Parts: sequence; structure tokens; C-alpha cells
Amino acid sequence: MWNQLLKEIKEGNIKALARTISLVENEYENYFQLLKALPVSSSKIIGITGPPGAGKSTITDALIAEIVAQDKKVGVLCVDPSSPFNFGALLGDRIRMSEWYNHPNVFIRSLATRGSLGGLHPKIIEIADIMKAALFDYVIIETVGVGQSEVEIAGLANTTVVIVVPEAGDEVQTMKAGLMEIADVFVVNKADRPDADLFVRNLRLMLMPHSTKIVTEVPVVKTIASQKQGVKELFEKICLHLDHVENSDRKYYLLAEKAYHIIQQYRMKNVSKGDLKDKIQESKNFNLYQFVQQYL
Repeated sequence: MWNQLLKEIKEGNIKALARTISLVENEYENYFQLLKALPVSSSKIIGITGPPGAGKSTITDALIAEIVAQDKKVGVLCVDPSSPFNFGALLGDRIRMSEWYNHPNVFIRSLATRGSLGGLHPKIIEIADIMKAALFDYVIIETVGVGQSEVEIAGLANTTVVIVVPEAGDEVQTMKAGLMEIADVFVVNKADRPDADLFVRNLRLMLMPHSTKIVTEVPVVKTIASQKQGVKELFEKICLHLDHVENSDRKYYLLAEKAYHIIQQYRMKNVSKGDLKDKIQESKNFNLYQFVQQYL
């Protein structure tokens, strides 16, 4: 079954791709056999992240248009927040990007975080690699707007785009958001709003290299995504960074980060939060560290 699915994915069969993602997402029997057979791919992963309301979905929609205009293929993974109780999610990106659902060069899949704190899906690495096997030129991953814990995208994407808006607060608050260190490209969206130029200037001052060893500045691009303004320049900056990453050590750091995440995931496979809760409920005179000791 897995060999047949992989063959169909390589041939561009969208139904096979969607089915395979579902099977891996739900850890269907022997799904790891498929993952081990995945070919090396030259597809690039672009991570889109930022605080809620910054315009991530609108930027993603505009980037799809730029990629399609160049006759390239793009796969999009949109991650939406899950309920902490039933792990369901309102997959709102299906509405925002509805014009692309029947386009032959575009594949969009919505995923729920399923309780993951990093703004991503627990199987995001595996799903992204399956997307790469489908021979997309680019894979865009749009994370949940959760703020500080969103830095996980830096361990997955070749290029991480951080989107902020002028009213996001002063530059100190931006740094506190935990996004300063992970951005390869900064986007100041809704740049037609008051004080946008001042915000951009302050942001660029903060991003200036403070050491002679650092020679590259993080670019800051102004956009009005709802009007498609600045998106062409943004895509050019993304492509420039992707070319640079291909010839840098970061490529191997990214692979090491992915390997670490997968090993961690499988080592913890037999530990269930539900089981932990039940055992804690049953215990008397509960001590957290005595309880944890049995798992160490």
C-alpha cells in the first residue's frame, strides 16, 4: 500500500497525497515505512509566523499568487488552534484561501495543533516531507498566532518570515515576543496605518548587526497584503535567503533539529497525558517528583 501511495504522490496525484497525510497524521499501522522511503527533495519550506491578527493568512494568499504567476507549484499547510478539551479546530484558512482550492498548481491542507504548544502540528515534520515528495517547488507552513512559543517554526523552515503590524507595540515588546531571533525576513504588514514608518525605522535599528562578525542584516519589508502591495518584494527577499541557506551550515542545523524532534516524539510515544491524569487522580498524597520518577 505504501509503495503504491508514494508512487502516486510522485506522479502528482492529489487524492493520494491527501490520503497519505491523513494516514500519517493518525499514525496508521506501519506508516514509518513510507517515511523511510521518501526521496531526497529540493523543495523549499517557507515558514510564516507572527502574532494573531498580523495578516499571516492574507500574506500567504498573496505569496501563493506570486508563486503561481511564475508557473511554480506550491503546497500550503495551514495550522489552526485546537480546543484544549476535544482537540477540534475551526479551520478558517479554508475560507480565506478558497480561490486556490481548484488550482492545479496549488494544494492546501488545514491542520489542527492537537494541543501542541509550538504553533504547529505534532506530525508537521513528517507531513512537510510528504509534501516535498509531491514535487512542489515551495511548501508554505502558516503557524498559529500564539506568540512566544511559536519559535518552533525556525527548526522546520528553510526561511522563516515573521509578520508584525505597526500597532504591535514598541520594539521592546517585539523582542519579548520571542520572534526577533528566528526571523530571516521581517514583514511589517498593514503599512498604511499611522506610525508605520516609525515602527519600521525602530525595527531596522534593532536588527542592525551589533558585531563585525555578523555581516547580514535581516531585511524588513513593508506590505499592505490586502491590496497585494509589497508582496513581490517580499517574495524576492525570501528567494534570496533560500539561495543563501542552501550553501550554509544552517541546512545541517535544521536537519539536526528535525532529527531531535522526531527522536523525542518516539521516545515519549507511550506516555499519554490522559493516562497521567487518571493515575494522578487515583494517587493519594500526590508528590509531583515521586510520580515522575517512575517514568525516568
